[in-house]
Amino acid sequence: MSSDEQIFTENQSLGRIMKLSQVVHEECGALQPRILLLTLIATRLPPYVGTRLRGYLMRFAGLQVGKHTTIMGLPRMYGYGAIWRRLSIGDHVVMNIGCHFDLNDRITLEPHVSLGHEVMILTTSHHIGGAEHRAGPITTKPITLGAGAWVGARAIIMPGVTVGAGSVVAAGAVVTRDVPPQTLVAGVPARVVRQLDGA
Repeated sequence: MSSDEQIFTENQSLGRIMKLSQVVHEECGALQPRILLLTLIATRLPPYVGTRLRGYLMRFAGLQVGKHTTIMGLPRMYGYGAIWRRLSIGDHVVMNIGCHFDLNDRITLEPHVSLGHEVMILTTSHHIGGAEHRAGPITTKPITLGAGAWVGARAIIMPGVTVGAGSVVAAGAVVTRDVPPQTLVAGVPARVVRQLDGA
């Protein structure tokens, strides 16, 4: 075998290895061993049982969870990379069952936030692509729920949204833009219904 053929063969092998590495990363990049272990342990608890224990287990798995936080059911957490570093849950937060946290960007729940059943907090979206594939490149933006905010059952918080302190998001609302403090929003997309009394 000539040196040119040998170089060509080595380059082909290197190309295959790089392709395999890329495929493994794409297929396993969202694998979260510590979240998987947390889920295996915490899902042994029925809903509404061990509500504070779930917070302790989440802390043990490396997530930032404040004191006196009540978690009725472990949220579904997913994303690429070190997702446990992207979730910050303050003190006295109350979280109901079936919540979803897309942790491809930071999610911050300030103290005294309440989440209803099956709330979805989504940090990931797509740019609009060409006609052949409209879901273009991925984009991520952080989400913050201000102190004392209440998000009703099955509401969806979209990427980049800040829900102001003391605000209420009605059940089933889809929040696509920031919510001012002390405001009630409802609907799809969510619109201001009225201002709330401040504390």
